[in-house]
Amino acid sequence: MTSLQYRHFIKRRHALSWGAASVLAPLLITMSNELHAVTPTVDLPGEMRSTLPAARQVGSAVLRFFGLRVYEARLWATNGFTPEDYNRHPFGLELVYDRKLEGAAIAERSIAEMRRVGSFTDEQARQWLSLMKQAFPDVVAQDRLLGLNDGQGEVRFFHNGRQTGQIRDAEFARLFFGIWLSPQTSAPAMRSSLLGLG
Repeated sequence: MTSLQYRHFIKRRHALSWGAASVLAPLLITMSNELHAVTPTVDLPGEMRSTLPAARQVGSAVLRFFGLRVYEARLWATNGFTPEDYNRHPFGLELVYDRKLEGAAIAERSIAEMRRVGSFTDEQARQWLSLMKQAFPDVVAQDRLLGLNDGQGEVRFFHNGRQTGQIRDAEFARLFFGIWLSPQTSAPAMRSSLLGLG
């Protein structure tokens, strides 16, 4: 390996490390430009069978970073779901991971992405970060994280079917799910695929 190839390898490795730490940041889509829609062929998650048994998969997308799969996102909702008022509808957002990632990094990146959707205080940021650090454990390939929104301000988080966190805060619900579903998202292509618009 030449010195030039080695430097390129190190730069790529650093970029991949940053990408892994930013797993919940759809901003990566615009960097990698490798978003692909996924044909909905999976069953309703078990966490939703008692609360939203009539939900259907609205859309899905795979996030890739430099050609490597990071996660597949799936949006589940009932008939009547409208993108404009996403936070006022019951739905589930499921992420199925393809690689090992730290839960704390997921939580911290979520706060950064939520600031793109809307403003909030430092105190709110501290409270929400604490909640998400509890709700998002470290993940490995094939782990699932699911956020369940009841449409009235309550959000529950699940890791592989086990509830890990809960909050009743309509503003948190709007901003958190807005990472993917708000018009202010940093990843309009992912939003379009999840909402079945493109």
